[in-house]
Amino acid sequence: MASVAERQPPLQSTRSFENDENSPTILPWDRFSNWLHCVCVVTFDLELGQAMELVYPSHVKLSEKEKMNICYLSFPDSNSGCMGDTLFNYRIRQHTTTFNRKAATLSTRNAYERRGPVTLQGENAYYHGFVYFRQVRDKSSRRGYFQKSVVLITKLPYINLFTHLIDIIAPEYFDNGEPCLEAACHDIDQWSPPFPGATLHLPIMGVVLQVRIPSKHDKPAQSQVIKPILSPGSAPPIVIPSVNEVEVFKCFQPVLPHIQLLWELILTNEPIVVMAPSPTFCSDTVQALVFMMSPLKYTSDYRPYFTIHDSEFKEYTTKTQAPPPVILGVTNPFFAKTLQHWPHIIRIGEMGPVDKSSWKKKKSSNIKTLESKPGVYTRYKPFLNKDKTVLKRLQKGIQNKRPVEVQDAMLKRHFLELTQSFMIPLERYVASLMPLQRNISPWKQPPRLKPFLPEEFIKTLEHSGPQLTSGLTGDWIGLYRRFFKSSNFEAWLRSRQQEVNQKLSILHLDALCDADLMQWIKDKQEVEIVDLILRLRDKLATVCAPDLPTRQERINQLKIHMDHIISSLPDDLQSILKSN
Repeated sequence: MASVAERQPPLQSTRSFENDENSPTILPWDRFSNWLHCVCVVTFDLELGQAMELVYPSHVKLSEKEKMNICYLSFPDSNSGCMGDTLFNYRIRQHTTTFNRKAATLSTRNAYERRGPVTLQGENAYYHGFVYFRQVRDKSSRRGYFQKSVVLITKLPYINLFTHLIDIIAPEYFDNGEPCLEAACHDIDQWSPPFPGATLHLPIMGVVLQVRIPSKHDKPAQSQVIKPILSPGSAPPIVIPSVNEVEVFKCFQPVLPHIQLLWELILTNEPIVVMAPSPTFCSDTVQALVFMMSPLKYTSDYRPYFTIHDSEFKEYTTKTQAPPPVILGVTNPFFAKTLQHWPHIIRIGEMGPVDKSSWKKKKSSNIKTLESKPGVYTRYKPFLNKDKTVLKRLQKGIQNKRPVEVQDAMLKRHFLELTQSFMIPLERYVASLMPLQRNISPWKQPPRLKPFLPEEFIKTLEHSGPQLTSGLTGDWIGLYRRFFKSSNFEAWLRSRQQEVNQKLSILHLDALCDADLMQWIKDKQEVEIVDLILRLRDKLATVCAPDLPTRQERINQLKIHMDHIISSLPDDLQSILKSN
């Protein structure tokens, strides 16, 4: 690791951005806030327990509840026995209201949300925490140990990138103290925004990370080959192939025959507990579960690492009501008893030779302690039959010691094809609900997407169902019906409706711009012309919304149309319309 004194000059991004690095509108910490909310240092106090030692930058505000959650979640559970260095991540609710200090920052975020894949969009209600915990023996400490964590707090679910980042920052901080943390934050404050589709060079503490930010237009499962971009006189950058992908094979190998069952549970937002011996494997497995239904977004709450001190502990562990649709990752044996009423429990052990007994599904009531054998404990009966072909290939790969990277790519491909086979009929049906373009008239309000009727969709499956792209057999209709009751479906449908209605609004704008409005008003009364002007103003307000990808030339064209129409009216009416 290079020291702070050896830091290299920052490399520039391979593309330019709206927020130019030299722009006077960019204030200190604006670029930092595009990536991180803050960096925290959590230590152990003999009187207070886990305590917040430092928050950087110092102007960042955290509520007392957020500080408490960060402190307790940033140390492994006392039962974990983690010696040395431990990396893991968690997710907490946001309890403060944050705001962008400038319209420029808001514009950057809107551009990111429009162009980025739905699975990687920032979350307003949650923070992600990336932890580097160090525990070593220390005779000078009354407790006998040095225990401290460095934590990155962010709204972006960039699992790979921020794990790499904390792995660079934390050791430097432990070796050289707070100045290194300040230097790292100032480095991040020079980074270009995470613009979808861009390949970025991100200098940090003497090294450079090269990453590509995914775009919504990327083809699924087609890895973007990132070649190192060298700068004269500089060391090669550290290339991070993906900002967010997790190693699903490593996480699911102990329960490999149940991967399709797990996919159905995730697809339908079922409550799941992941019990693991360490926060690292616990958080990795929860992230793998969320990732397995990509490119569909998992919309329920999930906690990669959850402890008894979490502020939502009572909310999630009460036995007076059905468990909420959340994924909880835990390491404390206390949860084995507290959550034994949950319908689906995944017990994951340490990596190593896999005990074939863990490949049998058990009834959920059988699990009593965290020391139970690894496996999936559930009474759930999958709707689809197992894909024995992919399981045999993966098991053969284990026997032949096939590289883990190959196994991982094979399993990700399986999940992708499974999700696509399930979603293609839904996408096709929604497309059939879109009005014909010839029905879009400049003289009428833009048409809306027809309503989604589940039973009508079910009727389409006989001729255009998932059997066209998948060889799996089973009760696909039953799985769709269960999916329709989930928040994953509600969020997907809401997103598709918004996308289609936005497209219709833009097509309606094109129709207005291409129409001969001056010819239309020739034989119209003033009240009809004024009504047209008001409708054009409403249209402008709609198409100028920051989340609508409208071409500026079309907006200007509509403004010109409106100005010409106003100019055709009597002077007194013109002044009234212009003043309003």
